[in-house]
Amino acid sequence: MKDTCHLYTDLAWLWPMWGDATQEYAHYCEHVAAQIRRYAKRPVDTLLDIGCGGGKNVLNLKRDFIVTGVDISPSMLAQANRLNPECTFVEGDMRSCSLGRTFDAVLMDDAISHMNCLSDFTAAFRTAHAHLNTGGVLIVTPDVTPESFVQNRTTTTTAERDGVEVVFVENVYDPEPADEHYETTILYLIRDGGQLSDRDRSLDDGHLPAGNLAARSP
Repeated sequence: MKDTCHLYTDLAWLWPMWGDATQEYAHYCEHVAAQIRRYAKRPVDTLLDIGCGGGKNVLNLKRDFIVTGVDISPSMLAQANRLNPECTFVEGDMRSCSLGRTFDAVLMDDAISHMNCLSDFTAAFRTAHAHLNTGGVLIVTPDVTPESFVQNRTTTTTAERDGVEVVFVENVYDPEPADEHYETTILYLIRDGGQLSDRDRSLDDGHLPAGNLAARSP
């Protein structure tokens, strides 16, 4: 998407600092693998991760499956490649990409939340379906559902690496509960040697993911 937020473009170098791949992401991936094994009607060897980002889920899922990742951000795909050099990664839009092959399982994690209208959301599901083998499993995990949404929830994450300190502040808010959108705003406070430089200044990353809509998916 042309409005891809800062974290996936010019601030993609921050992604390794946001959540430990071998701990925080491992628990989620164990859950995904268990659900795939539970519901698959065929042997599952291959998995397509649509919206794979920097490859942290791939790092854990490749223990159980042969994983291919798709993402729209070249910067994030470069990180995914460095983290998982033995896996295949393809640049593509989850609404329209076609790899010319199918997989035993397909995963769409929180990237589905960036589909901010019904037509985009539907297109993403059609993409997933087109890449899924008969008897396979599609796992979709939006950030929130109407049942779990907390108005004005704010979370803060801190990280430090090589003298660079980062504070990630994330806020979710639904200004119009009757519609199919909620607002996520992310604030990055980046300090190099304790100072906010012109290059590493605070940035605001606001977008409107279709969280409520994703929660009503099949």
